[in-house]
Order: sequence, then structure tokens, then C-alpha cells
Amino acid sequence: MFKLTAKKNTARSGQVKTKNGVLSTPFFMPDATRGFVKSLDCDDLSGVGVSPVVVNTYHLYLQPGTELVKKAGGIHEFMNWHAPLLSDSGGYQVFSLIHKNPEMGKITDEAVIFKSPLDGSKHIISPEKSIQIQFDLGVDMMVVLDDVPPNTYTKEKIKDAVERTVLWAGRCKVEYEKQLKMRKIAASKRPLIFGVIQGGGYADLRKYCAEKLVEIGFDGYGFGARHIDADGNFMEDVVRETAKLIPENALRFALGVGTPADIVKFVECGWDMFDCVIPTREGRHGRLFLRKSTSPPTPLLGKERVVDFYETMNINNGKFREDFSPIDVACDCQLCKNYSRSYLHHLFAMKDPIAMRLAAMHNLKFYMDLMEKLREEIINCK
Repeated sequence: MFKLTAKKNTARSGQVKTKNGVLSTPFFMPDATRGFVKSLDCDDLSGVGVSPVVVNTYHLYLQPGTELVKKAGGIHEFMNWHAPLLSDSGGYQVFSLIHKNPEMGKITDEAVIFKSPLDGSKHIISPEKSIQIQFDLGVDMMVVLDDVPPNTYTKEKIKDAVERTVLWAGRCKVEYEKQLKMRKIAASKRPLIFGVIQGGGYADLRKYCAEKLVEIGFDGYGFGARHIDADGNFMEDVVRETAKLIPENALRFALGVGTPADIVKFVECGWDMFDCVIPTREGRHGRLFLRKSTSPPTPLLGKERVVDFYETMNINNGKFREDFSPIDVACDCQLCKNYSRSYLHHLFAMKDPIAMRLAAMHNLKFYMDLMEKLREEIINCK
């Protein structure tokens, strides 16, 4: 399903074949958590070059409910999105719910039991049920249910989470094979399945988890939990060493990553796939990503790479009230081609929804262009 085609040091490029299209790596997926990317429709997404997006099993299970999505013909039909979709298991969300407030549920080796934050109703999601829901959604790529401990936990507690993650991964894989057979899904149409490597900032725990997951066997492996330490520092050694533990012919998925700078660092360390709410969420709050041009162009990867290749702008700042220049002269998105900084500032001041739409589209275009540049650098490496 994944074919490696080029490398630049440890940075990789390749192609992923899914039932709804072929993807070139590295790539970024915006989060359509509840079946939509806030403030944007499908034409907006495809217009800025988005192909795969991420939906969330936990959120769709709670609302609108799996049965409704099934009646619609699956999540692709429900969303009217016919490019590849990846479903996150929702492990991060449900465990965050419980870690932040133990009264909301409990975690056992059998399953996670929790109260819905919507209406307080009780729910139980086991590894098997998580896989069943994702098959019902009909996605192209799915992620196993894992235990996502905060990096601030003690090593002993993180080790417990690693053991549970491995246990659940094995059960997910068994259920995955069972569902393929029961639903009579051909090998060419099967969804890809990802295990998730936990272990916090402890390299030995990450190594143990990765080795156990590779024994089970998955199409790809994710970097679970946060990639920064308690002081906010990027854990480069752990990120780089974890990538080395993953077979070369498997996909490497950096879940929840992230900022443009962190994406570049992960790509340099050998990771292939990324998803995050940052570009759309920041855009909806009036924060935009701008390119820093260099002449001649400076590479993003390798020893000569530029570190500060972008900057951010808060369009809500009063200094933009009379600034009639484009947001970014190097960008050809709908916002930058047609409207000034002054006009976008005005739209946000008036709280008009089009402001959030235009800003989110611009940020996604920035991310899509970034991924294209990274792929080009890897492919054209001599």
C-alpha cells in the first residue's frame, strides 16, 4: 500500500494507495473532526489543494451517531467528500476527558467507560467497538484505540499505558481481520490500519511499544501523545529514534502535528503524515501564516535549511486598518488574490463569518504549499 520513492538523508517521499485515491508523502490532513472542517465546505478544501482529511470516531459516534452515517451511505457520502479519509480512534479525546476529570469515566484493560459531555449518557468503547465504528464509517485509513497518557505522568504510569496500548492493538488487529472477512472487503479496497506508539519522553518505552506493535503488524505506525516535553521543548531525539523503529515500507504518522516548524522537523526525522487543527483554528481567530521569501530560495531540509521560513500575523491588530496591501504577495489563495489586509481586518471587526472562511483557506493553502515544497526537495535531491 505504501511505496517509498525518494529520500533526502532521513526525509522520505513515497506514494500511498487507498481505495479513494493515491497520496504522495509527506502530506498534511486538516481535521474535519465532526465530519466538517469548521467554516469551510468541500469546494473550499479542494480549491486550496486539500486531499485527505481526518474525522474523529469518538465525536461522530456521539453526534450525529454511527447509524445515521451508515444510512447516508458512509462518511464519504455524508460529507460529500470523495478523496481519502482517515479516522482517528478518538482515544486522545476520550482519555483527555477522563484524565482531566476522573468523574467522567474510567479506563480498564477491557474498555474505556465514559459519560458523554453532550448529555451525560454512559458509553463503553472497547478496542473491538472502535474498529467496528470505523468500518461503519467507511474510511480509507483507520487508527487503533490506544491509551494516551499525558507526558507529565510518571514513567510507571506511562508504562501501564504502553502495555494497555499494545494489548488493545492486538485486539484491534484481530477485529480488523474479522470485519474484512465478514464484510467481504477485497484486499484492494481494504482500509489501511495504524498502530500508535506510546511511551512519552522515554526512549526505552517507545522502543518496547514499537517492537510489540511491529510484531502484530500494521500498515503504518503513529507517534502518540505530545512531541514536546513539560518545558515545551521539541523531543527531537525521541522523535528521530522512534521513526527508526518503524519498518521502511510502513507509513509513519505524526498524530496532532502541528506547527509548520514542527512538521519540517518531523519530516527531517523521517515521518510521512500529519494532521492538526492549527491552520484552521488559528485562521478563525485572525492569525495567519506568511511566507518569508529568500533569494535564491533556501531549502527547508538539510544542513543549509532555513529555520525561520515563516511568520505569523494577527489581522485583528489595529495597525492593519489602513493597510491595503495583500496578506501575502507570494500566495495565490482566494484571500490574497482578491482582498487587502485592511478589508480582512474590517471583516473580523464586523465578526462576519466570511472572515474566518477566508483566513482558514489561506492558512490551509500555506500548509499545502509547504508540503509540496518538502516533497519537491526530497524528490529532487541529488
